[in-house]
Amino acid sequence: MKAINAVRFGTLELLPLVEGGKGISATNHRSSGAWAASGGIGTVSAVNADSYDADGQPIPQIYHAKTRAGRHEELVAYAIEGAVQQVKRAFDMASEELRAGRGALNINVLWEMGGAQRVLEGVLERTKGLVHGVTCGAGMPYRLSDIAARHGVYYYPIISSARAFRALWKRAYARAAEWMGAVVYEDPWLAGGHNGLSNAEDPRVPQDPYPRVAELRGVMRESGISDDVPIVMAGGVWYLREWEHWIDNPELGAIAFQFGTRPLLTRESPIPDVWKAKLTHLEEGDILLHRFSPTGFYSSAVRNPFLKELEARSGRQIAFSTEEAGDHRFALDVGVPRGKRYFVTRDDLNRARGWAGEGFTEALKTPDNTLIFVTPDKRDEIRRDQADCMGCLSHCQFSAWKDHGDHSTGRLADPRSFCIQKTLQDIAHGADPDANLMFAGHSAHRFATDPFYSNGFVPTVRQLVDRLLTGD
Repeated sequence: MKAINAVRFGTLELLPLVEGGKGISATNHRSSGAWAASGGIGTVSAVNADSYDADGQPIPQIYHAKTRAGRHEELVAYAIEGAVQQVKRAFDMASEELRAGRGALNINVLWEMGGAQRVLEGVLERTKGLVHGVTCGAGMPYRLSDIAARHGVYYYPIISSARAFRALWKRAYARAAEWMGAVVYEDPWLAGGHNGLSNAEDPRVPQDPYPRVAELRGVMRESGISDDVPIVMAGGVWYLREWEHWIDNPELGAIAFQFGTRPLLTRESPIPDVWKAKLTHLEEGDILLHRFSPTGFYSSAVRNPFLKELEARSGRQIAFSTEEAGDHRFALDVGVPRGKRYFVTRDDLNRARGWAGEGFTEALKTPDNTLIFVTPDKRDEIRRDQADCMGCLSHCQFSAWKDHGDHSTGRLADPRSFCIQKTLQDIAHGADPDANLMFAGHSAHRFATDPFYSNGFVPTVRQLVDRLLTGD
């Protein structure tokens, strides 16, 4: 195994090990502070992070406003206060190393989260001198470089293709080239959480990341960016020995590695013990690349009962017409709200009757002129969650919210999706992992076979970093 040498991130020489920032509250001050203290970049999630009361207990994010716009303002306030507290606590944990330049703290934001720019500005304004950089993906964050430069911090755009980086560079980043800390290449087939697959890429056919990263480096060189600016490989990274041919490779330039899944199973990881226990029993193939997220992006998560219900919900789906047309000439007689008439094909009528006989008696319209069939309880849950929307995304397919203008996407709310804020808050704070969205990278099954975790061993962050440096 080649030696793992420090690389330059902005003005700092650090270990090429970056903690993936996992919101909501799956990465916090304890994990990121410990990572920074170990010599790498710790990443505080600034996606609706927890604030604490005088006793150090997380403050529940409860919304009181009667309107979505009002609740959105509460959400932005929670997000700024929570991220500020997390950054300050993380800095205090690793202050000696951070002041000596032996580690760094980044914050992570999703560009498509509701009020992203306001949250980012608010956090950076109140954490001057504490934050090294901002890692940002989930969309095309054109304004990231301007915001980072104005606050004197580095920016780390998350991209999944050279094409995306070229667009960002030409439109905005070239104006603030000196503040680029690194470029994070997040493999859209292997990374956990939201993934950057384009319409031109087949979700069922993963591509080798090496040529894609080599192409990215080529675009960076064409743009005049030094090979000393690292590319951070994210997604599918478990053992560094499996990436040895990437290290000190002149074709790729400076390379670092981001770890999102492995830090979940550390003593400092804030996720509940019941979630940690689930990670150790996963098998290969248990992570599903799916498109149920209300963001509209693909995302990767454990295929637990929560995801299986979403799969089944979309499976109970038929097309309809409000008038007799072609094969759609049979009046639907199950699940139809009072005063409505839907026409379907004969086969779909029989399917709908069969689902109704199994208890899925309620038909809900989707934006695509289809109906899905759910139980009365699930219908009530969907409607309640849509009504309680607090605007956590810039555009939400599930609730049809957008965070600007008239606050409406102009499309019908989509019952095939779910409230992502609700489920991520719930799982992070002790709710049943089987009943909630459990993000994870596609290598998560390796917890069960990696000897490092045998006999139920859970390492500290320091022990994990030391292990990574051996190549394992």
